[in-house]
Amino acid sequence: MDVREYLAAKRAQRAQRGERTRETVVAVRSPARPVVRALAMLAAFVGTVLFSLLLARVTLEPSAASAGVVHSNTRPGASISLYLDGASVREAVKQLGGNVLLGVPFGVLLPVLIPQAHGVLRLAAVTAVVMTLVELIQGSLVTGRAFDVDDVLLNVAGALLGYLVLGRRMGRAVHPRRHHWWHRLTRRGDRVSAHGSGVRTRLVERTEEGSGAK
Repeated sequence: MDVREYLAAKRAQRAQRGERTRETVVAVRSPARPVVRALAMLAAFVGTVLFSLLLARVTLEPSAASAGVVHSNTRPGASISLYLDGASVREAVKQLGGNVLLGVPFGVLLPVLIPQAHGVLRLAAVTAVVMTLVELIQGSLVTGRAFDVDDVLLNVAGALLGYLVLGRRMGRAVHPRRHHWWHRLTRRGDRVSAHGSGVRTRLVERTEEGSGAK
């Protein structure tokens, strides 16, 4: 490869790098306008209130008929195995699927309502804490209800499902993305690499000019 071909390849690389940068800027959308963000958070708040009422009705309503049947479960997987092995398909889908669906609104609403809950680990932690409190209230205060750790696990699974399908996109559309320290290091490395490439290109151009002058 002669000098001219090398310069042409470098120009093509710089153009391609600039195109990728423009695409990245377009892909990382700016945060929503304050009015839109406020309306989105208000809608999420209303949805959270309605979901809380539904959650209280489903989980905290006494069931006198089940008072002598239900038992607490603190062993992860025990109740799930019981439903999968000993219950009918309809009953298993109703119990296990119902607990998963009960957690989906957490994954959809929390990233919009609470920006700090954005992220898989944080969302899972918030959902686990809330649903553990609900299960403890069930087991200690509500007739015919018992604490079940598998319900918490299924709720968390539902929250993560809702987050990955819809909540993550909604949260990023409403709230700006956070810039972590490793992002700054990456951008700094890109700038250093681009500077080094520019220096090498200028040296080659000067060499070519010197060769032409001779």
